Amino acid sequence: MSFWRKFACVALVLVLGASVAANWLAPASYAKQFRDATNAAPSRAHWLGTDEIGRDRFARVLYGTRISLLLAPAAALLSTLMAALIGGLAGYLGGVWARMAMALTDLFLSLPWLFLLITARALMPLNVSPLVSVLVTFLLLGLLGWTAAARVLCTTAGALRTSDFVRQARAVGLPGQRLFWVHVVPNLKPVLYAQFWISIPVFILSEANLGILGLGVAEPMPSWGSLLKELEGLVSVGEEPWKFLPLILLVVVVTSFQLLLSKQEELPA
Repeated sequence: MSFWRKFACVALVLVLGASVAANWLAPASYAKQFRDATNAAPSRAHWLGTDEIGRDRFARVLYGTRISLLLAPAAALLSTLMAALIGGLAGYLGGVWARMAMALTDLFLSLPWLFLLITARALMPLNVSPLVSVLVTFLLLGLLGWTAAARVLCTTAGALRTSDFVRQARAVGLPGQRLFWVHVVPNLKPVLYAQFWISIPVFILSEANLGILGLGVAEPMPSWGSLLKELEGLVSVGEEPWKFLPLILLVVVVTSFQLLLSKQEELPA
């Protein structure tokens, strides 16, 4: 394992470990307000200071990191499963099913993906509970992010459908449903695995974009998007540098995923 891949693994483990241990590391709840210390600078009591209504910023960073790092893989899993069902099954069936699946994916790919997310989220009521907003945000990401993976899986499944071992299994009378699950799906696992890991940083960035626009996770629950929104009022980088910690974490996590994926692609087949 190369140095950069080790660095990426260590960075992801440290960030994920700190976010999971937020209940023990955070000095207070992410929603607790210290009204006597609003918009305070970093101190011994508040390591990253407080926001404009007195909430501990360090606690909000920990809990916001947990939300992004735990629910983005859930959205990636949902999109990968949808891509397997739509793209993989259509590619295995071939013919009109494959053409219909490709037409559907072309339609989705022609739409501006981020604007489609913004529109779908904006149609929801603004007074939804924080938990519902979290589930809806990442559910939308999973339901709208399957198209690129579906094209790859449709092509791969189509090639498997005409392979020799599938033809031999069909010739001995193996039912089509069992043939798909026993012989085709296991051979799609490498593609599914790659698409899953590729989708995670994409969904993390998508949630951050929605949060900056105020359409992501609802208050008072934090997320990287809502925390990055605080940077809008900064006049200079050196004014309040501690506010840049969510941005640094976002860059480190996304870069670590990219390093792992790039190093994995360099491995010999």
